[in-house]
Amino acid sequence: MVIGSGGREHAICWRLAQSTKVNEVVCVPGNGGTAQEDKCRNINPADCEYLDDIKGVQIYSQIATFEQVDFVIVGPENPLCDGVADAIWNCGIPVVGPKKDGAQLEASKDFSKKFMHKYGVACADSITVTTAEEAKKYIHEKGAPIVVKADGLAAGKGVVVAATEEQANAAIDDFMSNNKLGDAGQTIVLEEYLQGTEISVLAAVSVTPQTAQANTATIVPFMPSRDHKRLNDGAKGPNTGGMGAICPLEDVDDATMTLFYKNCMQPTLDGMIAEKWDYRGFIFFGVMLTKEGPKLLEYNVRLGDPETQAVLPLMDFDFAELGLAIIDKENNGALKKFAKITDENPAGTLAWKKGFICAPVAVSGGYPASYNKGYEITIDKKIVKECDAKVFIAGAQGSKKLLTSGGRVLACSALGSTFDEAWNNAYKAIKAVQFKDMFYRKDIGLPGAAESGEL
Repeated sequence: MVIGSGGREHAICWRLAQSTKVNEVVCVPGNGGTAQEDKCRNINPADCEYLDDIKGVQIYSQIATFEQVDFVIVGPENPLCDGVADAIWNCGIPVVGPKKDGAQLEASKDFSKKFMHKYGVACADSITVTTAEEAKKYIHEKGAPIVVKADGLAAGKGVVVAATEEQANAAIDDFMSNNKLGDAGQTIVLEEYLQGTEISVLAAVSVTPQTAQANTATIVPFMPSRDHKRLNDGAKGPNTGGMGAICPLEDVDDATMTLFYKNCMQPTLDGMIAEKWDYRGFIFFGVMLTKEGPKLLEYNVRLGDPETQAVLPLMDFDFAELGLAIIDKENNGALKKFAKITDENPAGTLAWKKGFICAPVAVSGGYPASYNKGYEITIDKKIVKECDAKVFIAGAQGSKKLLTSGGRVLACSALGSTFDEAWNNAYKAIKAVQFKDMFYRKDIGLPGAAESGEL
């Protein structure tokens, strides 16, 4: 069973369905993309009569029990932070996704920064404030550029990189005074602006008190990728949930990744062990590559979106087997063995296909502000196939006719033996997709497309 309804979840379901070990993937609630995948079946909780008056995360534990699933993968952050993994494990069903205590790494920016400092994770300096007056005073003293982060979950909309003191104060007013993000913005983290280039590193984690005791607690990274958060070409315009991703990265060398393992990843694993968490799932490292080395910007406690749509197509191993290794029901270091981790190779070895993925995202006109829904999507599948591409649906519903239902509608993920080939394939394929008011960036993966350098 896969929980979620976005493009990330479509990619997860698609990859799981390719496993010979998987008979069926139940998608709750799924979307128009998962509805059309082989071996996948959508379940809308509203249609489940057996749920009665059950609410919250118990909905998912009841569906998992009724469907007799073997294990669950949780896609989005909200249910994880609400304790869905705890609820499903309590029903005797394994979950790929951290329990609530570990999920606080994403639920609270303040919590995650304290964790980073406590366990020596390389990161930006920061302060947490609870009033607008305190925030503006600090900003005036420190000056700009500065990063303003809402403490709570804000669907990728709670971070403002302010080039001026006026922009920072406007963000404070939006978050704290105008209640733009509700409770999520009532506590603010003000963070040092780091100059450099940003990357995303997704990783699989298997940590329990038992594996910690047996010295088999494991974290294994995937290939680094890069998201493009700004709406418009050249990293301009407002922040979004992500306008496209690429993988792997030609500008990130082995020496840089070794520093990341040493200064960010290993201290994170050490902290999870010290906190005695049951963290069996995925973690996302948002990293800035600075002149002083990689520094951590943020954690997500799940796979990133749209990075997942760029990384999973390059996997040359069974994703379902990876999930079972993460769960590690016998607490015998299954993930450590799966990733071939040794003292000489602490980052492990996973099998990856050769080549590159470029995955631009198509959004509804007006996103990330107001936009219309219900427009029909047409896809020339012949052209998409010729481009060695896969369309991952996010904000669209329907089993036969796809209709837009969200801001980020889909990602067009294309493979190439070189980045240039992948880029050309992706943009040829995305032109084979049409819906009213469709918009996408034209520069995903090109120089200057991701935020870097001075503001």
